[in-house]
Amino acid sequence: MLKIIIPTALLMPTTLLLSPGILFLIMVLYSMLLSTISLMLLNLPVLMKTMNISAYFSNDSISTPLIILSCWLLPLMMLASQNHLKTEPINRKRVFLLTLTALQTALILTFTTSNFILFYILFETTLIPTLIIITRWGNQTERLSAGLYFLFYTLASSLPLLIALLYLNSKYLHTSMELLFLNQPDMPPTNSSPLFWLASLLAFMVKLPLYGLHLWLPKAHVEAPIAGSMVLAAILLKLGGYGLIRISSVLNPHPTSLMFPIMILALWGILMTSSICLRQTDLKALIAYSSVSHMGLVIAAVILQTPWSLTGAMTLMVAHGLTSSALFSLANTNYERTHTRTLILVRGLQLVFPLATTWWLLTNLTNMAMPPSINLVGELLIISALFNWSPPTIIITGIGTLITAIYSLYMFLMTQRGKMSTQFSLLTPTHTREHLILILHLLPMSLLILKPTLASGLFT
Repeated sequence: MLKIIIPTALLMPTTLLLSPGILFLIMVLYSMLLSTISLMLLNLPVLMKTMNISAYFSNDSISTPLIILSCWLLPLMMLASQNHLKTEPINRKRVFLLTLTALQTALILTFTTSNFILFYILFETTLIPTLIIITRWGNQTERLSAGLYFLFYTLASSLPLLIALLYLNSKYLHTSMELLFLNQPDMPPTNSSPLFWLASLLAFMVKLPLYGLHLWLPKAHVEAPIAGSMVLAAILLKLGGYGLIRISSVLNPHPTSLMFPIMILALWGILMTSSICLRQTDLKALIAYSSVSHMGLVIAAVILQTPWSLTGAMTLMVAHGLTSSALFSLANTNYERTHTRTLILVRGLQLVFPLATTWWLLTNLTNMAMPPSINLVGELLIISALFNWSPPTIIITGIGTLITAIYSLYMFLMTQRGKMSTQFSLLTPTHTREHLILILHLLPMSLLILKPTLASGLFT
């Protein structure tokens, strides 16, 4: 594990020392080497499925897929940002790459920590680089209000979590995830009191986000640069899901007085946000709302706390991370050429970019969970677990799946088919770099079809 953490931290001084001519090339190659090394984590025979690095850091089958996903996305973010940073001075390029690598280091440490207080500190640390990326490198002036929304939603919701963790620490004199999980059957029922449960889970529900607490997400996605959108959709939302899985295991049994309203809100959110997607005119906002819809399933699955639902939640998080990141990359390739995200203006691109249309089709099919993608595996496991808990949920999840298929096809047809606008007469062709980004998104998804257990967290 240290083979990944130390070289990732060394990326930061590397950005400052490299000469301008080879800065992007070396950074991308170095981070690609890191992501390849991270794949070794899938093959570690560890006792009790946990490998301790130190008293405060360890990785297991829940954190491993998310660590690999974080490492895999860093070179893709750098590649996707190349055109965006083309006109920037060299010092700003260095600061941008430094911010990305600082975020990457913070994320890997967050996923590997085995102490709740340290997890909270690192969880909050990821806010700073993300906020810098959104507010400094966003395109429109609204990026400042988007950054404020993002900051205050996350900070306000995480204060109750800090109080809950300090209470746990004063009560048990430690906040070790493993020890709290092992001692959980002997714990007094205070840990499952509704107020304590809500305080512990609120921060993660805002991060995922839960419908009703999601208003920061579309703003942040729309205003962020491409690297910001990719890391937000692929990893930062999953950080909420990961935290939810970790702390839910300590809070059993769940208080039904709060469990039912949140479950209803999550399932209702699937329908609402999917319906909002059908009315969107902005391509990035459409993809952002589709993320909220998919994360509604993850929240419902984690609160359910069954082996099937947790396996489905982990699989869907990894699958959605790659799919939504690929969709944002495709939206960015369109935006760089047409300079608009309005769906009604950008039509008929199949004639101009036939290969990009192939990527659009494949990514939209995985987004709507077409067999045999791992999105389908995750959704089926969650829908089956929810049906086993309460049969009427099949109506909501079924309609949600149907609307997901409708807006995915709507997004594809609106951008690729129809008559092209006359104002886009001279469009530059797509680059090999952009095709490489899409291949590196779709290749892991294709390989995971052969063995979905690698992404599932192995709860069964």
